[in-house]
Amino acid sequence: MYYIGIDLGGTNIAVGITNEKWEIIHKASVKTSAQDTTAMIKDMTDLCKKVCEDSGISMEEIKSVGIGIPGAINSEDGIVTYANNLNFENFPIVAEFKKYIDKDVYISNDANVAALGEAVAGGAKGCESAVVVTLGTGVGGGIILNSKIWEGHKSVGAEVGHIVIEVGGEQCSCGRKGCWEAYSSATALIRDTKRAIEKNPDSLMAEIAEVKGKVTGKTAFDAAKEGDKTAQEVVDKYIKYLAEGIANICNLIGPEVVLLGGGVSHEGDALLNPLKKEVNKLLYGGDMLKHSDIKLATLGNDAGIIGAAALGK
Repeated sequence: MYYIGIDLGGTNIAVGITNEKWEIIHKASVKTSAQDTTAMIKDMTDLCKKVCEDSGISMEEIKSVGIGIPGAINSEDGIVTYANNLNFENFPIVAEFKKYIDKDVYISNDANVAALGEAVAGGAKGCESAVVVTLGTGVGGGIILNSKIWEGHKSVGAEVGHIVIEVGGEQCSCGRKGCWEAYSSATALIRDTKRAIEKNPDSLMAEIAEVKGKVTGKTAFDAAKEGDKTAQEVVDKYIKYLAEGIANICNLIGPEVVLLGGGVSHEGDALLNPLKKEVNKLLYGGDMLKHSDIKLATLGNDAGIIGAAALGK
């Protein structure tokens, strides 16, 4: 049998068909019709039919369809409770989808789905427990316990980006202050880089930003690699706060592995090596206990497709 996975994003819809080993046979994508829910459902179902046709696999051979969706998801009832970027509010997405393709359809939050993808085919393969943290515009997270997605009561848990690590700290977009997301997202890294450039206009970061035409999540890391002291301070501060959140997760859940994905994770060892040392200082029991491994996620953008497909396993 085969499975279809849909990664529904605010910009693009990506659809892939996988085999029982969670290998992608074929995939395709289209732009998201974010303000027209009817068009969006039609685009998703048309794309499902297209990947089947292009790969020579009939719809009868498809066991199920899974959809990863950004926002608050009621997976049990097949409803998107709220997704501000997709114009969904208490939207019965499963029922609407089945009007076009009558298959078993499963849904979950996109971060949860990416975590499941890494668990079945990526950096957490073979692990019964894992936490996948994405360092992008925000800080997303998916939790795998006993080889299954853990969503919390009524699917409202696993919002790791909104654990507070600095009471009364930086304003978060969620309304609280001091959230991990307000310190460890790429957005936060860019904010802190800009602040450092304003205070230290002679820093190499200013020169790099001028050449690139903007400050990015790479600016501080690139300058630090060239020996810029101010940039290294920005990087060290970022890693300090990132470590605080990861240590909290490890102390609370104790997963076999914590995987890092998203744009900032592309820094590789420049991020990972100092991060591991910093996390180890914060873990309960320190070197006396065997703690979670910290690694980079491996599936990239395919994690959403594979994880969505695996919802039906």
